[in-house]
Amino acid sequence: MATSTRPRVVILGAGFGGLGAAKALAGKADVTVVDRHNFQTFLPLLYQVSTAGLAADHVVHPVRGALRDTGIKFRMGSPISVDHKNKSVKLDSSEVLEFDHLIVALGSATADFGVPGVTENGLGMKSVHEAIAIRAEVMRRFEDLCRFEDNTRLSIAVVGGGPTGVEMAGALAELKRGPLKNDMAHAADHMDIYLIEAGPRILPMFSEKLSARAESDLHKLGVFVKTNTAVREIKPRQIIVKDGEPIPAEVTIWAAGVKGEPTAGLLNLPIVGTRIDTDENLEVKHYPNIWAIGDINGTKGADGRFLPMVAPVALQQGKWVAKQILRKVAGKPLVAFKYLDKGSMATIGRHKAIVEFRGLRMTGPLAWFAWLFLHLFYLLGGRNKVGTIADWTWNYLTFDRGNRHIMDSM
Repeated sequence: MATSTRPRVVILGAGFGGLGAAKALAGKADVTVVDRHNFQTFLPLLYQVSTAGLAADHVVHPVRGALRDTGIKFRMGSPISVDHKNKSVKLDSSEVLEFDHLIVALGSATADFGVPGVTENGLGMKSVHEAIAIRAEVMRRFEDLCRFEDNTRLSIAVVGGGPTGVEMAGALAELKRGPLKNDMAHAADHMDIYLIEAGPRILPMFSEKLSARAESDLHKLGVFVKTNTAVREIKPRQIIVKDGEPIPAEVTIWAAGVKGEPTAGLLNLPIVGTRIDTDENLEVKHYPNIWAIGDINGTKGADGRFLPMVAPVALQQGKWVAKQILRKVAGKPLVAFKYLDKGSMATIGRHKAIVEFRGLRMTGPLAWFAWLFLHLFYLLGGRNKVGTIADWTWNYLTFDRGNRHIMDSM
C-alpha cells in the first residue's frame, strides 16, 4: 500500500465496467482511467447506426464528460506492458502510471472462430467505425443496385443468431421495407436479407417459444433465417457453408461472437480461453490487487461456465470490484461475486421484441417499448438521450431514416 490512505487505482478501459468502477471509487481512491478512445461507445445500439436508424454521435459519449466533477483522471492511450514488481503500467504514450490496484476492463473483440475470410470479407460490429462502414457498404451496394432495371439482386447476410445478429437482420429488413423502398422501390424489392445461425435455433439464451416467436417475426419482415447452417468460409460475394449450397452475400456482417480483447495478452497475466483468469472475487489468480471485469473477466458462474459477455455483467462487476478494493484497503475479507441475471431482451423490429426475466415472458409492442426505455435509460449523456428520442420518434412517425449517409473513408 502507498503511504497515502487513498489507494491509487488505474483502470484500463472506459466501457460499462471501467466507468462504473471509476464512479464507484470517486472520492475514495485516486483513480486514473485509461482508454484508447476519448469516448465510451454504447455498443447495444451500434446496429442502429449501421442501419441508418441513429446518428453515430448519439451512441458515443466523451469520457471526460462522464467523469466531470468526480476528481478522476483520464489518459487516452493503450497499455503496452505491466511491471508487476514495481506496480506500474506503461502506456503507448510512454507515460508510466503507478498503482496500488489495477482494474483490467478492456472489453472484447470480434471472434472469427478460425473461419477463413472473416477478417478480409466480413464486417465486424464492435466499434462506431465498423458501424459506419456497414452503413456505407449497404448504402453503396443499394446505389449500385439502383442502376439496374432487370432482376439483379443484392444479398446481405448476417452471421450469428444471437441478439446482435437478430437485431441487425431485423433492422436491415425494416430499412429495406421502409426508407429504401421509398427511395427506389425496384431496387429495394431486389434485396435479400439472410440470417445465418450454426445452431438449431436463433436466440438460444431465450426459451424455445420466444426463439420461435422471434424467427416468425423475422420471416414476416422478409428475412431468410437459416439455422443449422455452419459457415466454412466467407468469400467476397458468397458464404460457403459446411452442408448445402453457398449463400450469396455481397455484404457479410459478422455477429457470430466475441472474444476477450487481445491487448490483455500484453499484461503478462494468466489467460484462460481468451479471458483473464480470475477467481470468484474478480481478482486475477496469483496476482493480488489486480482485478478483471466485464468481457475480459474469466470468473465462472454457478453453472461452471464463463459469465456472458453482456453489459449487465460489466456494470455489476464494475461496482462490485470497487467495493472489493475498499474492503481490502480496510482489511476486510473479500466477498465472492454473484451475477444477478436481470433477464434478456432483443428487438426484431417495430412493435416486435421479446423479453424474458425469471420466467416472465413478454412479446410484441409492450416488450418493444420496454426495450426502448431500458436502452434509453442506460445511454450516457442528456444530449445523446434527446438526440436518440428525436431520431426514434422521426423514424417511428415517418417510416423514414434520415441517417442514410455514405460517410466512410472511401
